[in-house]
Amino acid sequence: MVKEKVAKLSKRSLPPEVRLSVKASQAKKAEDVLVLDLRGIATFTDFFVLMTGNSSRQNLAIYENIEQELGKGRLFPLGVEGKERAEWILMDYGSFIVHVFSRRARD
Repeated sequence: MVKEKVAKLSKRSLPPEVRLSVKASQAKKAEDVLVLDLRGIATFTDFFVLMTGNSSRQNLAIYENIEQELGKGRLFPLGVEGKERAEWILMDYGSFIVHVFSRRARD
């Protein structure tokens, strides 16, 4: 049996835009932030960035801060869904997708 060498994912190995989305979410106190590496598993994106907010107001603040910080570098989402109820906001940046969940929606 041949063992494959798998590189461990670290902050430094993440693309800068993924790192910035995490940093922007943490600035608004997002909890349980998790980055899933989907390269080699999915064809539609490379990473999922998952996080939880404690209220719809906080979820919107997290979303707005991520969009603002990435926008400074001229990176804008291809699509955004769920802002109206803010229970689960999905931001599609192509190579990565950000999910901002309420605790209930994430469970």
